[in-house]
Amino acid sequence: MAFDGVTIANIVYELNQELAGSRLYKIAQPEEDELLLTFKTKDGQKKLFLSADASLPLIYLTAESKPSPMTAPNFCMLLRKHLQNARVIAIRQPGLERIVQMELEHLDEMGDLCRKELIIEIMGKHSNIIFCNSDHMIIDSIKHISAAVSSVREVLPGRPYFVANTQEKAEILCCDYDSFVQILTGKAQSLYKAIYNSFTGISPVLAQELCFEAGVDSDLPTTVIEQTDFRSLYRAVNTLTDRITQGNFTPCIAYEGGRPIEFAAVPLTIYPEAALTPYESMSVLLETYYAQKNAVSRIRQKSADLRRIAQMLLERDVKKYDLQMKQMEDTAKRDTYRIYGELLNTYGYDAKPGARALEALNYYTNEMITIPLDPTLSATENAKRYFDKYGKLKRTFEALEELTVQVKAEIDHLETILSALDIAIREEDLVEIKEEMTQCGYIRRKGPVSAKKVKVTSRPFHYVSSDGYDIYVGKNNFQNDELTFRFATGNDWWFHAKGMPGSHVVVKSKGPEELPDSTFEEAGRLAAYYSKGREQEKVEIDYIQKKHVKKPNGAKPGFVVYYTNYSLMISPDISGITQLD
Repeated sequence: MAFDGVTIANIVYELNQELAGSRLYKIAQPEEDELLLTFKTKDGQKKLFLSADASLPLIYLTAESKPSPMTAPNFCMLLRKHLQNARVIAIRQPGLERIVQMELEHLDEMGDLCRKELIIEIMGKHSNIIFCNSDHMIIDSIKHISAAVSSVREVLPGRPYFVANTQEKAEILCCDYDSFVQILTGKAQSLYKAIYNSFTGISPVLAQELCFEAGVDSDLPTTVIEQTDFRSLYRAVNTLTDRITQGNFTPCIAYEGGRPIEFAAVPLTIYPEAALTPYESMSVLLETYYAQKNAVSRIRQKSADLRRIAQMLLERDVKKYDLQMKQMEDTAKRDTYRIYGELLNTYGYDAKPGARALEALNYYTNEMITIPLDPTLSATENAKRYFDKYGKLKRTFEALEELTVQVKAEIDHLETILSALDIAIREEDLVEIKEEMTQCGYIRRKGPVSAKKVKVTSRPFHYVSSDGYDIYVGKNNFQNDELTFRFATGNDWWFHAKGMPGSHVVVKSKGPEELPDSTFEEAGRLAAYYSKGREQEKVEIDYIQKKHVKKPNGAKPGFVVYYTNYSLMISPDISGITQLD
């Protein structure tokens, strides 16, 4: 989700509520492109975090502190010199630009009252924090941008500050209906793309939300949109602009499978209500969202080596399996060669010297068949040649029959490991997966070999059905074994996606009480979601009481067998199922 202009409007509204009239008490620069400003307000101290990081620019109120370097950077020292104990006069946003302008009042060296501006630009790789005087001349900035870097605007001490209009977008806050339609119809694009490409501060997801609220297909080209649809869309835009001007923001995060996927300062009705988590403050939302996104990114980064090893081994085994299956196909003629040999031993006296074929009755089918012969060999020698071919192919088949089972089991196991890496959310999950790969010989163990069995340290996902039943989902194969064979009892219900890698799902029963249909469906949806089929529209799920699930001796982690089961087809949509941890 992009940091759009509506999000900035929400932040500016909050900052005015919290910081207007406060005093700037402390200024710190924890990182090269970050500031942490502490304000004294009537309600106590408030901290404002600013980041001009190219990959993740941010601005929000926070309760957290960050360690600062022993020697403050020059930009930090400059701000302390001018703004220490300055009073916040106003916090503004020009239009719906991704810019926050903070006007501060302080006393100079002579004791005269002066005004300065601290400007935060949240613009991706162009993000910056700029310090200006009352005449909009740049005193300094956290990043210096010369003419060699940007031909549009220099950000250097002594240069005038202005907002660069590089994209030539219109201002949606003051756009009348005729202009609105004219701007959109002038873009030969799908409707939602035309909206976010034409108006300042509108992100792609917000453009889709406006179309959804208006009941218009967002993917339709602007050239085929009817006037009635344009009027509905304009009403949705007016509702949005009223929210912005009145400060009526309702920040929320959209979750999918427990992971944050989008956020906005207004309700995202394009997502089911159950998938949305509301927040009272945009600052709290941003801190939560990016902390969770960073946790996911960090786990992805830490799992990269494990994923690479598993993927490489899987590709190798798939090639090996395909080759073995082709060789298995080549052994399909072995019984034909055996029959040829037997029939030559029976009817070989009818073969004339130098003959290239022999017509004989196949006493297995009572049909005549033609047996190819080597004219340089006798019938007996031809029979021996066929028996030799049969023996070779039979030995090959018997060897491949065992090998293909082993390789297929390894392929299935590696796919379960990759599936577990996809749903890992904590470092202890990765520890278990790495230990499993080590025990199975995929990774060489470093240091002394320990005979002690690995201890399961992470916990399974825990959900509660709409009927109040506890549902547990294993995150990896060790956890699947622990959940199925140590945690679950005989009458608990066990669910798993049919014929594909996936988590074991266990529903804890309540004694003799029969499980409601809705709980069966919700457990099935969880089993579908936490499987390789999560992108499919429907997934077939096997379910059975735990007492009928067995683990063969010597089986790989997570592998089970069962011989009687029920099945259901279900969508892998887990929205609306309450997750506890």
